[in-house]
Amino acid sequence: MSTNTLSLASHGPVIPVIVIQKLEHAVPLAQALVAGGVRVLEVTLRTPVALEAMEAMARAVPDAIVGAGTLRTPADVQAAKNAGCQFGVSPGYTDALAAACKEFGLPLLPGVSTASEVMQASSAGFQFLKLFPAVAVGGVNLLKALSGPFPDIAFCPTGGITPETAPQFLSLPNVKVCGGSWLTPQDAMDAGDWGRITALAKAASALR
Repeated sequence: MSTNTLSLASHGPVIPVIVIQKLEHAVPLAQALVAGGVRVLEVTLRTPVALEAMEAMARAVPDAIVGAGTLRTPADVQAAKNAGCQFGVSPGYTDALAAACKEFGLPLLPGVSTASEVMQASSAGFQFLKLFPAVAVGGVNLLKALSGPFPDIAFCPTGGITPETAPQFLSLPNVKVCGGSWLTPQDAMDAGDWGRITALAKAASALR
């Protein structure tokens, strides 16, 4: 199951963490990101239109690999799968969430922030984990420290990463890809400035 999510990293160095406030932004946003070379899209379940947005993106933009972020409960997993998502991302890890993802066939990128959580997730078969909130819990220094006891674990750090700091994270051997919210600025979406988002996506694609 975890091998499926590791393949997400092969599509580019940055996975955008997307918050959609207006449903009509969903499809043009996905098109703009794909045009910039960013195909893996994590849409967070933080807004009332999130599930509809995922469904619209998955249907209208076949080149996009749409995933659901902020999965917290088995019900979230089922809803994401029904919306056409190809993977899920969670802020933390629980056995119940992992079981639901297995049941519904949704590859999971689970969140961790401590060595104990890395052990718990890896004992359940996950070897590709999201470090969240990356900068707040120690960032690059924590990832370097975790590489010693966990040489077999790969990470996607997310939370607080900027275009300026992303290269520092991506240079670490245990970091395959990082998550960033800077690719989809709210003001650009509100203005319908999809060209700016394509440009940000192109710049992010060139980071590694």
